Amino acid sequence: MHAYRTHTCAALSKANVGETVRLSGWVHRKRDHGGVLFVDLRDNYGITQIVADEDSPALSLLDSVRVESVVMIDGEVKARNASTVNPNLPTGEIEVFARSVEVLSTAAELPMPVAGEQEYPEEIRLKHRFLDLRRETMHRNILLRSQVIASLRRRMIDQNFTEFQTPILTASSPEGARDFLVPSRLHPGKFYALPQAPQMFKQMLMVAGFDRYFQIAPCFRDEDLRADRSLEFYQLDFEMSFVTQEDVFNALEPVLAGCFEEFSGSKSVTPAGQFPRIPYREAMLKYGSDKPDLRNPLVITDVTDHFTQSGFGLFEKIVGSGGRVRAIPAPNTADKSRKFFDDMNNWARGEGFAGLGYVTRKGGEFGGPIAKNHGTEGMENIYAELGLGEDDGLFFAAGKEGEAAKLAGAARTRVGEELGLIEQGCFKFCWIVDFPMYEYDEDQKKIDFSHNPFSMPQGEMDALENQDPLDILAWQYDIVCNGYELSSGAIRNHRPDIMYKAFEIAGYSKEDVDANFSGMINAFKYGAPPHGGSAPGIDRIVMLLADEPNIREVIAFPMNQRGEDLMMSAPTPISPKQLRELHIRLAEPPKAGNAEKDAAEKTRVDRIGD
Repeated sequence: MHAYRTHTCAALSKANVGETVRLSGWVHRKRDHGGVLFVDLRDNYGITQIVADEDSPALSLLDSVRVESVVMIDGEVKARNASTVNPNLPTGEIEVFARSVEVLSTAAELPMPVAGEQEYPEEIRLKHRFLDLRRETMHRNILLRSQVIASLRRRMIDQNFTEFQTPILTASSPEGARDFLVPSRLHPGKFYALPQAPQMFKQMLMVAGFDRYFQIAPCFRDEDLRADRSLEFYQLDFEMSFVTQEDVFNALEPVLAGCFEEFSGSKSVTPAGQFPRIPYREAMLKYGSDKPDLRNPLVITDVTDHFTQSGFGLFEKIVGSGGRVRAIPAPNTADKSRKFFDDMNNWARGEGFAGLGYVTRKGGEFGGPIAKNHGTEGMENIYAELGLGEDDGLFFAAGKEGEAAKLAGAARTRVGEELGLIEQGCFKFCWIVDFPMYEYDEDQKKIDFSHNPFSMPQGEMDALENQDPLDILAWQYDIVCNGYELSSGAIRNHRPDIMYKAFEIAGYSKEDVDANFSGMINAFKYGAPPHGGSAPGIDRIVMLLADEPNIREVIAFPMNQRGEDLMMSAPTPISPKQLRELHIRLAEPPKAGNAEKDAAEKTRVDRIGD
């Protein structure tokens, strides 16, 4: 017999009745039924019920051992009575009568329960993550993550992509999010950087003549944490040569759609080849976001023209000063009280906006100050244009274009949730395309890149030389699912002459480009193929599939929201000896007077990795 087990805790069935078996695992639960002890024994694969009664030599030891202790049990497989069969358990038709037990490891008193799914403070969960990972949901999430990665890898290989590994220690980039820096002992005063993404290296692989690259790439960005963002994350990084934007879409859609179909259970998935393409400006108009949740049927409409001459003076004033008015429908709200609409207005104010205007309509009768001042005829014209009915309400977001779009987008989401309009049981994908190449930086009073500076402008050199920079579109794209951006990507600018010109428009000299991006620009001078790619985030994919609201629920050993590993007590101080070896002297933390400078530093935009 094997030293520890003949079967796993999910392997036994009625076919094994009468056999003598050996199982090893954790004591998950114990139930004493008056002289008969039931123990749920758990391992990575599942649970088997162990039984010990007064005739079992194992009874006293099993009765005394704490839950989560590790034990080895020898016993006989028996069929359960029909009344005690558990149909929800793969081993629910059998139980093992314990003949002997050996305690392999004794558990101390637990700081948190493992059995059950009780809510527990995140600080305790992360400090004792090894226990948290034993819980059913967490264990399932981490196994799902592994299975998703295996599926993605298999699908990429099936499309003739080749897996490569790129460096972890690399050079710091002057553009992008804040780097994690690693001091060099051998080169005093110099630092490596952990990669924000393998961007440069994967493009160099294309220049080197490898046609289709991918890897499950670790990435590091020293940025503020959110529910869907971590300091360290993984992405399905890929790049292709001699491709157009459509070629990239045609390669990635079957991979993502197939993976989601494999693990989505009964949820529907947008089929490969049918991901909608939504231009950036259309997305910002209709959804108020460049990562729209298409499960929400509400569509925002610009109704600015209706308020150029209006009895509603506030909107007329906003429009007269160049602002915009966006309308968000609230269908079938005739049965909603005034409080529903006032609560939405209060919510908008709580989010930092001036407010959210509204019009009510019940049986064709308009209500509210906007309708009263704008007039019945004016409101009927708006409703006719939007195709709204006599029992539909309407919200308004007004202000500068960017502010109005942001509020309208947030209100669209809020109204959809409040009215129960968000379609459930589905994953809806879309591509956001035609991003503007440049934007005007109000703070710096200059034109700057709006997204990724290494993208190919649509129209190439002709566009750069002859179009208004703010009208130039780039071959850039994002893929979005259920309101989450999974990745950015682009067809790359592979020509040095176009790259120099693109950076010149943003205020960078040829010398700046040569100094800051020497590796890439020099490589392109020796013959670079047209190429493009993307990099969907593994963590966000698993988060969606596991239906988890927080990315930390699908990472085995995450940090908390302050970037701390509570289990390993990282980050930690290092010794004076280590500092001397690295030629580093620590400076005092900045004083309060530097707070504004520090805050400005935190606002840098991530423009480089995808």
